[in-house]
Amino acid sequence: MVKKQDKEKKLSYDVFAHELAPRHILLSEEEAKQVLAKYHIKPFQLPYIKVTDPAARTIGAKPGDLVRIIRKSQTAGESDFYRYVVEEF
Repeated sequence: MVKKQDKEKKLSYDVFAHELAPRHILLSEEEAKQVLAKYHIKPFQLPYIKVTDPAARTIGAKPGDLVRIIRKSQTAGESDFYRYVVEEF
């Protein structure tokens, strides 16, 4: 079982230093509303990302936040993906 102290430790490495790690951006409340309105969805309809995910921890995401992930694509150049931050499930 993981102790609460262990979860709250700072990461000893930079997750985004690796060339294959996509960029993660924490959306503001206004930006999140715009995204949800654009796609006519509720936050729980998005794929989830755990609050304990190393990338989510690095950007300071909290449960209920939306994260924009920008991945490189050979055909589209860059593609945007969105994740809903949740506690352990």
